[in-house]
Amino acid sequence: MTFAELTEYLDAKSDFSILDGDAAATFQKATDGTHQDPIIGEILNAIIAGNDCSEPACALERGGVVTSIGPLRLKYMADDAPVEGFRAVEGIIQTIDSAFNDEALRIKQGG
Repeated sequence: MTFAELTEYLDAKSDFSILDGDAAATFQKATDGTHQDPIIGEILNAIIAGNDCSEPACALERGGVVTSIGPLRLKYMADDAPVEGFRAVEGIIQTIDSAFNDEALRIKQGG
């Protein structure tokens, strides 16, 4: 799965506005810190940085994506952290699992 495919899936299937424009614009805004939702932008930037992505078409693996978000999960679990951040990270992690599960099923079924 590519970053672009993942962001499109997350936007369609999660409770959060992931895309800020198309996938390419979202990639750029996440990397330069101008995403419309700062927490979502931080999560996407963690995925980009943690997986050495240089473009929206970069390939992602489930483990690398979840691992890259791990530090944010800990950050937003802190007592003084905004609850919105924790909800966003947790919701996105669950949706990431669904995205990779759906991809694996599609591949297994030959599609």
